[in-house]
Amino acid sequence: MADLVKTHARRDGEEERFQALEQDAFINNPTNDLVSDGINAVANRLSKWVVAGLFGSVLLLRHDGAALWAVIGSISNSALSAALKRILNQERPVATLRSDPGMPSSHAQSISFISVFTIFSVVEWLGTNELSLFLSGLILALASYFTWLRVSQKLHTTSQVVVGAIFGSVYSTLWYITWNSLVLEAFASSFSVQVAVFAISAASALGFAIYVLLNWFKDDR
Repeated sequence: MADLVKTHARRDGEEERFQALEQDAFINNPTNDLVSDGINAVANRLSKWVVAGLFGSVLLLRHDGAALWAVIGSISNSALSAALKRILNQERPVATLRSDPGMPSSHAQSISFISVFTIFSVVEWLGTNELSLFLSGLILALASYFTWLRVSQKLHTTSQVVVGAIFGSVYSTLWYITWNSLVLEAFASSFSVQVAVFAISAASALGFAIYVLLNWFKDDR
């Protein structure tokens, strides 16, 4: 009986110490940290929809051949990211969160591709002035924040995000240059080229949508 009493006393003492540590942690780390972590987690989950909305808005505003070309580029950029992941096969920082490889970050690569294309479109519409520079800086800041979230949520390492951002930015730049230097003239002068670009864009978008839906249903199982 004495041993049982001592055991309960030790447990009570441990619980009191644990509660005291919780109180100290709450005092030393106020709810601002918890709120900040919660906001970052929500922002990370919403980032792909925000970026997709931005990209869709730009495409609707452009409603031209470059918009169709950008759709093809965005989807081929995602395919490139998936291929690089298989080739490099580098684990994520916390393998239990996601089982697929983490190098490069597909989110960072897609966000960078869309951000760079959007900046090019803004400069094309407004020219180089204070407004276009401000909007470009705002887009870069938003893109940087969304890519940083992948590191803060332990879904990627810093190097995985940086490599993804570099690949996405370079690919977007080359894709935009290719449109203006090679495809634009042919698109403007040939109906068959217009049909081809439209058909490839539509097929790519449909295939990507099916791929996303299949993976969504797979994750829910």
